[in-house]
Amino acid sequence: MSSVSRNPASYLFVAATAAGRRTLGVRQAATPRALAEALRKDRLLLLRSYPLPSWLHSQKQGLSLKDRVELNEQLSQLLSRGVPLVETLEVTAATIGGTSAQLVSRMREMVAAGSSFADACQKVGAFDPVTVSVYRAAERTGDLAGSAQQLAVTARRQLSISGKAATLLIYPIIVLSISVIVATVMLTVVVPMIAGSFRQMRVDLPWYSEVVMSAGVWLRAHGLWVLGALGVLLVAGVIARKQVVGAVTSLARRIPLMREVVLAQEAARFFSVMAAMTRSGIPLADALGVANQAVGLPVLRRQLETLRTKLIEGGILRALIEAVDALPLATRRLLIAAERAGDLETAFDGLAADMANETETRSARLLAALQPLLIVVMFLIIGSIMLSIMVPLITLTSKAKF
Repeated sequence: MSSVSRNPASYLFVAATAAGRRTLGVRQAATPRALAEALRKDRLLLLRSYPLPSWLHSQKQGLSLKDRVELNEQLSQLLSRGVPLVETLEVTAATIGGTSAQLVSRMREMVAAGSSFADACQKVGAFDPVTVSVYRAAERTGDLAGSAQQLAVTARRQLSISGKAATLLIYPIIVLSISVIVATVMLTVVVPMIAGSFRQMRVDLPWYSEVVMSAGVWLRAHGLWVLGALGVLLVAGVIARKQVVGAVTSLARRIPLMREVVLAQEAARFFSVMAAMTRSGIPLADALGVANQAVGLPVLRRQLETLRTKLIEGGILRALIEAVDALPLATRRLLIAAERAGDLETAFDGLAADMANETETRSARLLAALQPLLIVVMFLIIGSIMLSIMVPLITLTSKAKF
């Protein structure tokens, strides 16, 4: 098997620069020889390389959203002007740079050797099945440039949504981190000191104060064991990160407010893929078979699969759309009107943009709802510890007055 077709692995490497300095880094390559060649292009001389365990890096070697935008925009602009695909990929690899450039270079080598662009994308493992299916359909119809432009727009929308999601998570992470740090310091430093004083004075403590102070004393005595257990959990989380992400995503689809954000995000992805597929002239039933893979919400995916099955059996599209009640009523009405007018491609593109805007709006609402909720959580974490300390102190002070 050639180095072009092998799946890349991650290597920890030590290399020398042109100035004689040594540098340390991590890079993906099919073999150590391919790693040395890739470093040589960056004017680095490989000295040592160490393969990393597979669980330390993701098995899915995909392009980032930013690089996907760049790739598809280059494909759209250059192919539409008559530039050959091999030269287009060469320009794209030079534009992107880094690890993604290696993937694009491998794709260029495969295309130059006679593979189709979709097959090259599938072999390098840099794209999800939905994107590969769009490329394959576009190659059959000869409109790879147009589909690439649609995918570039889709990737930009996803990039915007991802940015909103990151912003949405920053505030809760900061608040919860501060709460955990303050609570840990209080439990391991302040609470044991006060607990020792109370026990010397033989003060009768309420049950909740006794629980908190006993927990603080135990944490202080077994701190190293607790840190070790947390380290084991962290390693286990890294190893089983796919299952963890899947569980978190499944939970997000069930929580009110967050469920609406996920629905709008997945609907935007679905309509973007449908716009790209219909633009390539793919029959509606075949386009649905590909686009449904982009939907993770169980209810919506099940209803769309039912729509596709009944459409193949000869059902009327406008009647089948009405049954997809997971989508908003206005969305269904717009699709029905577009189907009657014979302009579903424009409707899909417009709905993708509308759903992307809806995702931003719902994300802002979710953040507004999270702010007071996080204040309550912070009070429960820190306030419960404070109350367990203050109540015995107040009781002891009132008894001392008498």
